[in-house]
Amino acid sequence: MNQKPVDAPVRESIEVAVYLLLVFGLLAWCLVIVGPFISFILWGAVIAVSVYTPFLALSQRLGNRRKLTVFLFVMLGLAIVIVPAWLFAGSLLDSATGFRDGLHGDGIDIPRANESVRDWPVVGEKLYENWSAAADNFEVWLNEHRVQLRGIVDFLFKRVSGLALAVLQFVAATLVAGLMLAGAESSRGFLARLSRRLAGDRGDDLLELATATVRSVTVGVLGIAFIQAVLGGIGMVAMGVPAAGLWTLAILVLAIAQLPPWLVLFPVIFYVFSTNDNTVLCTVFAVWSIIVSFLDMVLKPLMLGRGVKAPMPVILLGAIGGLIHSGIIGLFVGAVVLALGYKLFMAWIEAGEAGPDEAANVVPEVAGED
Repeated sequence: MNQKPVDAPVRESIEVAVYLLLVFGLLAWCLVIVGPFISFILWGAVIAVSVYTPFLALSQRLGNRRKLTVFLFVMLGLAIVIVPAWLFAGSLLDSATGFRDGLHGDGIDIPRANESVRDWPVVGEKLYENWSAAADNFEVWLNEHRVQLRGIVDFLFKRVSGLALAVLQFVAATLVAGLMLAGAESSRGFLARLSRRLAGDRGDDLLELATATVRSVTVGVLGIAFIQAVLGGIGMVAMGVPAAGLWTLAILVLAIAQLPPWLVLFPVIFYVFSTNDNTVLCTVFAVWSIIVSFLDMVLKPLMLGRGVKAPMPVILLGAIGGLIHSGIIGLFVGAVVLALGYKLFMAWIEAGEAGPDEAANVVPEVAGED
């Protein structure tokens, strides 16, 4: 009995399905292989895009010696990451060593609380009692609160371990950025071809928007966070606050996460007023800390969204949402995705308002002058 031949459309559909299965299988396999390196590549791309303009300026000053410029930028990037991490680790080690020696020696000298601590609302009385007990006999106080302190130590240990991993990631990302900067023209050419392949005539404009958004977030989020952390750290060092480097790092992390630095600085102000009898100096530090805490309210409208033809709230919402969803790298990915979505949505609105002949020519204006 003869079998009925398969119709040509059915045969073609089966072949297309097989081809698609092979293509998607290959893509999935590639993603599995590249997966461990995606975060490094993304961070490297962010760093390369952020420093590309000063990189070109330095390269021109050095007579277009590209390899030397790349070497200097990589060394500078590694120094920016490694030196603060080394100082922080050294400070943490010194504090732990001093704490251990104090427990096995003459004890830990804790300054007594000022009587004004009793007047603090809600926590004043309890805080004064514990502070005084620790100052009188720290070992006894430590034994009484061993369980609570163990939880705090475990929490800090996990955060320090995470910080060490982040430092290694930034080191790897800096090296990747150096490779990208060494072949900047070819990398940009590939991205331009890819964007034109995906978005047609709008590809170049959308690529420019993505580049401007990354630079805007670098300056408007990370730059402002770094400024606040440095200024807050200067104030704490000047007042002799213990573990000032640790609190400075906490301010930096909070500011990057778009949380106010006063979460750290206000308790430090209370500590300074409780342990220092110089009221004028304490007041100056309090004013300085308040200025640092709210400095982003002045700088953010000036720096975030600069050079990007997208509203500042769109960039800020994208950065915060990306941070919540994907961590620090989400600051950039979220801002870029939301900015691109906003411009494409506005282009769709404009195309609907334009006539049939004009709709095809609607191209979103995405970037302005820096």
